[in-house]
Amino acid sequence: MFLTLALLAMLGMAVTWLLTWAIRRYALATQLLDHPNERSSHATPTPRGGGLAIVVALLCLTVALWSDHSIGLPLMAAFVGSGVLVAALGFADDRWQVPARWRFSGHALAAAWALAWMAPIPPVTVFGTAFALGAVGTLVAGCYIVWSINLFNFMDGIDGIASIEAITVTLGGALVWWLAGASTSWTLALLSACCVAGFLGWNYPPARIFMGDSGSGFLGLVVGLLSLWCGTEVPQVFWSWFILFGCFMVDATTTLVRRVRRGEKFHQAHRSHAYQYASRIHGSHKRVSLAFGLINLLWLLPIAVAVALRWLDGTTGVVFAYAPLVWLAFRYKAGDRASQEA
Repeated sequence: MFLTLALLAMLGMAVTWLLTWAIRRYALATQLLDHPNERSSHATPTPRGGGLAIVVALLCLTVALWSDHSIGLPLMAAFVGSGVLVAALGFADDRWQVPARWRFSGHALAAAWALAWMAPIPPVTVFGTAFALGAVGTLVAGCYIVWSINLFNFMDGIDGIASIEAITVTLGGALVWWLAGASTSWTLALLSACCVAGFLGWNYPPARIFMGDSGSGFLGLVVGLLSLWCGTEVPQVFWSWFILFGCFMVDATTTLVRRVRRGEKFHQAHRSHAYQYASRIHGSHKRVSLAFGLINLLWLLPIAVAVALRWLDGTTGVVFAYAPLVWLAFRYKAGDRASQEA
């Protein structure tokens, strides 16, 4: 199994790298470019749509894992079906600007498809007390997937940040899933990281291509779906994924809440996230993107492992892990455009 997995991992990185090269050439030839505007964090027109390389490579590897019996039919069907829908909708938005209501409707349909293949949401333990959520749990899970899809889209605003976040979160997720020993489904999380690593070769600051909505939305689906799937197998380990997801979750959620409170449209493009402000005041995309990766590996991953091994209660771990991230979000004025521009 491990030899096969190593070969698939190398294949995933190589295929994604080559496909990204081909998509970049196509984007340049057809003027599929992201032009700078007042909400952009880049200064020159840059090809976009490279995330399709991740989508194609990872979905093919998903089928390969299923044929090798490393993952079951339900996970393969949920992942491929919802992944194709989210990526296609994202690509259409990259080309023709799909209205927000249609994007959210498509994301909801993708979440419903994934949940239809998933086992029922198990009781959720909060500070040692188990709560059976029933149908409400399914609704909350669907909202979580939709938010995860859009969260990655919102946070993909500087070079390399979404790629680095996806790599570190899915690598960490694979580790805690493997430690739980419930199944071999962790292999899909590992290959997800490998495919994104192939794309990062082109997206590392200064980026030569952007992933676009097709890639960012797909990666949000990957993290949301795999974290829930892992949670249905080992409920405790869902909290580990939620901890690993902390940097994006805190910045995006804090920014959204503060913008809505000020009467701004939540779906309107802007650049008032904490990470965007940090990149401006520090004058570097690379520093901020790498800082996210280091926080994930050096702070969030050890806490996530402690939760997976039951050394620490899951919700206690979330509070402990998120507290400094909330401080950082306010330190960098997440969602407070007036203060950022002062």
